[in-house]
Amino acid sequence: MDVILLERIERLGQLGDVVRVKDGFARNHLLPQRRAVRATKEARDSFEAQRAALEKENATRRENASVEAVRMKGTEVIIVQQAGDSGQLYGAVRARDVAIALTAAGFPIDRKQVVLKSVVKSLGVHTVDVRLHAEEKVEISVNVARSEEEAKLQASGVDVTGDRVEAQPEVEALFEQVPEDPELGTEQELSEENEVENRAED
Repeated sequence: MDVILLERIERLGQLGDVVRVKDGFARNHLLPQRRAVRATKEARDSFEAQRAALEKENATRRENASVEAVRMKGTEVIIVQQAGDSGQLYGAVRARDVAIALTAAGFPIDRKQVVLKSVVKSLGVHTVDVRLHAEEKVEISVNVARSEEEAKLQASGVDVTGDRVEAQPEVEALFEQVPEDPELGTEQELSEENEVENRAED
């Protein structure tokens, strides 16, 4: 399907360009979001008549997005999720979750503006792009943790899963240092006593 772009779209073209795209992509994405119109003769004539107004509107939206990008720069949101000791989430963090967290932080964002290369399935601080305009995006940090306290540790650079793993040998070492009680006897002596008792019962 041939469409006229109503804004710049990465890897497709600039505002006003006529490009050919797959029918499904046009019907499900470009046309409903008013990012393009079908390239009919009437649409071409209408676009040319409104080109100046559309370009001005696009420039205004880009300027507003640039201001918002400056305000959002360096933003970190915390998303609390359940996870195992290895750091793997029992669920996953998706674009919708990031959008909800950003909106709660004072940045009204639609999930379609959140660019995730893949869903987040592990604890940690993840970098995510938010596309505020076709020509303006900003990086934010998404801190995925099991609690607010754990999120603070991660933000300071602590590997919460690594710390747990490293702590285990120290705990085992503490048990190894406990002196044996002479009255209880060694493990071998106790085992021998139990064997004698069992024979006596037989």
